[in-house]
Amino acid sequence: MSEANKENMTKWYFKTSALVVALLCVGPLALPLLWFNPRFSPGKKVLISLAVLVLSYFLWVATKASLTTLADYYKQLS
Repeated sequence: MSEANKENMTKWYFKTSALVVALLCVGPLALPLLWFNPRFSPGKKVLISLAVLVLSYFLWVATKASLTTLADYYKQLS
């Protein structure tokens, strides 16, 4: 089979674009898609997983801080 046919026969959940969209939408909940994907080496899987987890942690901290600030502003208004 040619490379183009292999690409067309790839299941949608193994495509890189589907993985990127899933990671952007649901973050670390999409990591099983990464780990079941045979196209990535174990080293890449670990690296991408760590990057997603670290980014998710920092986004969680930023969200928590912004909600705390927002709550303080509402207290000042009332």
